[in-house]
Amino acid sequence: MPEPHANKEFSKSENSSAETKTVHAVCTHDCPDSCGVLVTVDTLTGRATKVQGDPAHPVTRGFLCGKVARYLDRVYSPERLLYPMRRKAGVPKGPLPKGSEAEAFERISWGEALEFVARKLNDMAAEFGPESVLPYSYAGTIGQLGYGSMDRRFFHRLGASQLDRTICASAGGEALKQVYGVRLGTAPQDFAQAGLIIAWGANIHGNNIHLWPFIEEARRKGARLVVIDPYRTRTAALADEHLAIRPGTDGLLALAMMHVLFRDGYDDAEYLRECTEGAEVLRAHALREEHSPKRAAEVTGIAAEAIERLAKTYGQAGRDGRGAAAIRLNYGIQRSENGGTAVRAVAMLPLITGAWKQRGGGLLLSVSGAFPFNETKLRMPELMQASPLGRAARVVNMSELGSALTELGSKAKDNPKVRALFVYNCNAATVAPDSERVLEGLRREDLFTVVHEQFFTDTTDYADVVLPATTFLEHKDVMGAYGHLFAQISQQAIVPLGEARSNVWLFGELGQRMFPGEEEFEDREEELIVQALETEHPFFAEVTKERLEVEGHVALTLPKDKRGESLPFSTPTWFKLAGGRAKLAPVPVWVAPSESRNGSEGAGKFPLEFLPRKADNFMNSTFANLPGHRLMERKTAGLLEMHPSDAAARGVTSGDGVSVWNRRGRITLTARVGETVPPGVVAARLDWQKLSQDGANVNALTSERLTDIGGGATFYSTLVEVAKVRATAAD
Repeated sequence: MPEPHANKEFSKSENSSAETKTVHAVCTHDCPDSCGVLVTVDTLTGRATKVQGDPAHPVTRGFLCGKVARYLDRVYSPERLLYPMRRKAGVPKGPLPKGSEAEAFERISWGEALEFVARKLNDMAAEFGPESVLPYSYAGTIGQLGYGSMDRRFFHRLGASQLDRTICASAGGEALKQVYGVRLGTAPQDFAQAGLIIAWGANIHGNNIHLWPFIEEARRKGARLVVIDPYRTRTAALADEHLAIRPGTDGLLALAMMHVLFRDGYDDAEYLRECTEGAEVLRAHALREEHSPKRAAEVTGIAAEAIERLAKTYGQAGRDGRGAAAIRLNYGIQRSENGGTAVRAVAMLPLITGAWKQRGGGLLLSVSGAFPFNETKLRMPELMQASPLGRAARVVNMSELGSALTELGSKAKDNPKVRALFVYNCNAATVAPDSERVLEGLRREDLFTVVHEQFFTDTTDYADVVLPATTFLEHKDVMGAYGHLFAQISQQAIVPLGEARSNVWLFGELGQRMFPGEEEFEDREEELIVQALETEHPFFAEVTKERLEVEGHVALTLPKDKRGESLPFSTPTWFKLAGGRAKLAPVPVWVAPSESRNGSEGAGKFPLEFLPRKADNFMNSTFANLPGHRLMERKTAGLLEMHPSDAAARGVTSGDGVSVWNRRGRITLTARVGETVPPGVVAARLDWQKLSQDGANVNALTSERLTDIGGGATFYSTLVEVAKVRATAAD
């Protein structure tokens, strides 16, 4: 079996003690910044000795976030999973104490692993139908090859169930397309020209740190930063104003802002006439009394005066020579039952005021639609026609994994039960909603589970076969971004540790074993990169493999308006303010999430709205097992944050052990009482189950309800109750 090898170096330097080379890589973790990374490698040992931000990258600008600055701790962790493993006979599936995982598995060769997995998948497909096999992956890597290329070819050819990858961004992405027709937005560099910046559900300082210097530059010129977030994040603590909105009410706040903008004449009539359709319908809707600041205040928890002030400040921005208004909208607000509509409403605000006409104005949620990679060439969906099904396979929503593993299907081959689960790029047991149901499914003895991973995670505890995966330093990829407008190539910096292998290698090898002689499984990284770049789209006019190999990053070629400006939406495009591009309500209508204080379940025995937050120093669940990263998160580890009024009503003080529960599950945390959350809201952060106090994490409480648009997860539409279980420890 051939060993992978490092690709050509980006540059070389020498010092007095050892010869080194510097390799250009890209952080492929699920983050909008997609940083250019320079990796220093000792050429005598082949070991990476340093990672730093690429100073030549216009957004990375030479620095890395706290997570990736310590990336070598991850690469060289003594806990890395480095060899294929198979569950020992007689060892049941279930949670394993950290450090004892290897006791449940035995090491096997890659040849044995591939043959075993191929045979089991073949057997499942033959007996129960190929749709009984379910791939489960998300954005453990967002490189084009690692996220979706050879893996998709393999599962398409097998006829496996298709996975609808909804867990993070589908509601917001689809809502953005409903209004603008494309996922595009304000470039991060342009925020430096803004006069007002609204961070709406966006913890920029925690998970979009490379936007922060541009915001600080704007503030030095006089710009104002307003944060709208139920939680007092790092960003909120640094803002000029923090509006602690109640969860799930963002859409109503956006409508109340529209009410003021139309009522007081802050709408740009010329821009609305030339660039949009449905403005008059939206105007009539927004001016209804139910959208007045006074009425909105009753629901959102934000004072009517503050809503008036926010709307007027927003409407005035960009006038009289002042910088325009920019909204950094993040995915938090779309993880609510009405989250798609909320994004749709917020996305309309810069259209009403014409903020897109000025550099620094507009909105940024995602610019992923600006990267026209040839995904069809990479993924080859036509292979489903060559599968035993001879048609497109059924689709399973990843946000309903628990139901898929416990309820889906029958004995009939046209609707089979899931019999084989293949997890990669994802710690499914940790991140999927309603985790108690997910774990029930993963414990099934008749479920064959394969996990391709870098560490022994919560998910590997339930696996039959565990396969070692590479980090982004150990393979080559090409990628875009969803937070900036530069295509990049990530070179392989080091030889994979142990027997770790990339997604491309793994699924190519499985494909060649199961479908011998079929050439589509013989492509490797170099060929796939060429295929990814096979496009005539004008945005990629300057993006070639040759340029990427030499320069590392290449700017997209965006269209220019009549003034020569490359602004996303400054020219007529006919955006949708009413009607939409699908079967939606003609205009955004706010409806309370059913599981909220204003919803149908809000007056019951679970009165507190729960925010299952992401940690500032983890990437979802990635990095959560590393000691250095856990040390950075020590201030919120295992805590339930409560407002003093809610704590007092339950006799809880800081340091008390508390039980948090609803009809789906129960977790144990330690209370911290303070002002980080408003009354009626409690918050705790995502962690691995095996590293939590009682072996359960926040997703024991979240539901499989789907968003109104895009079929996404509704993590932030969750109600709970809290009770003290033990008093504060004496120490």
